[in-house]
Amino acid sequence: MKTKGRDLAGFHWQTGYGAFTVSKSSVPAVKRYIENQKEHHRKQTYKDEFIEFLEKHEIEYDERYVWD
Repeated sequence: MKTKGRDLAGFHWQTGYGAFTVSKSSVPAVKRYIENQKEHHRKQTYKDEFIEFLEKHEIEYDERYVWD
């Protein structure tokens, strides 16, 4: 579900989903990534990073359905 701002009256269902797991040993690195995400995305957009992730892990995707 996506919302616009904090107003749930303006929500709509997104057309797709994604789910990823993280091993317990990787939790500290994931926390650091989240904490530094704003700075990180000044260098690489979320979209570029996500596509890179999918390709690195050989996950098939159709870009028409990745972004709405």
